[in-house]
Amino acid sequence: MRTPHRARIRSVPLLALATVLTSAAWAGPPARRGPTPPDPAAAVPAVARLWPVGTRPAVVRGWDPPETPYGPGHRGVDLAARPGDPVRAVADGRVVFAGEVAGRGAVSVELSGTGSPPLRTTYEPVRASVHEGDAVSAGDVVGTLEAPAVHCLSTCLHWGLRRGAAYLDPLSLLPPWLLSRGPSRLLPLHAPAR
Repeated sequence: MRTPHRARIRSVPLLALATVLTSAAWAGPPARRGPTPPDPAAAVPAVARLWPVGTRPAVVRGWDPPETPYGPGHRGVDLAARPGDPVRAVADGRVVFAGEVAGRGAVSVELSGTGSPPLRTTYEPVRASVHEGDAVSAGDVVGTLEAPAVHCLSTCLHWGLRRGAAYLDPLSLLPPWLLSRGPSRLLPLHAPAR
């Protein structure tokens, strides 16, 4: 007996679906292509002991990671500061670059004891007072902030953080007590009469 044309059309998609499900069940787990690389952001230790400028500078622009390696974004944070302000290493490390990049002064410090590949902080625009290979401790001056560039509307320090090729949020280096605005204060319930 012949199956009507309409019934054959309906049974073909069901047969195809059954074939796909059966082959997927027999395929087993997906093949691995080697070890999964660790997430670079997962292990950012709070090793910073101070802010790179001032005691609690305003964050003019926050970290905004790009969706793709060459996509738009902000690969660091901008901190309010004045030209001539000292720029300090936030943690112990070794200077791996001190010079100019695209006409702006920059300093890069590889942080000690931060894993492999190690974390690296960058500071710009900075007139370097250190040289490549110099050891620095937290709080050591690495340079002075240069006059405003096109990066900020007013003067700011661009502070960056990388692990290998991955850009990370430099604020993650700061322990919670450096990020807070200070201890809570109790105020009187009633204002004094005037």
